[in-house]
Amino acid sequence: MGLLDNLKAKISPAKDKVSGLAQQHGDKVERGLDKAAKVVDEKTKGKYSGKIHSGTGKAKGAMDRLAHKDGTDPGGTGAGTGSGPGGDSGTPPASPPSDSPPPASPPPTS
Repeated sequence: MGLLDNLKAKISPAKDKVSGLAQQHGDKVERGLDKAAKVVDEKTKGKYSGKIHSGTGKAKGAMDRLAHKDGTDPGGTGAGTGSGPGGDSGTPPASPPSDSPPPASPPPTS
């Protein structure tokens, strides 16, 4: 067993505890996220509304993953969810391509 396996074995109890807390209190956390998003949106007068809602959605998605609400197995193998061998790579899945064209590249300089 390598160093990574030993590290995973030591972190597993903490991961299980966090997962349990996310399952127990996920609704409270999501309400808190909504409340905070609403306050920030009001303070910024809607200027950053899209970014606030996007961030709130990502935070809720992370909570769902922690609580295993997205259908991944609680054993932590995360089959099919990450790019690393046997698990989640820690990064969210790529977002779908947008309908707008990519930004133009700057003109070459000589």
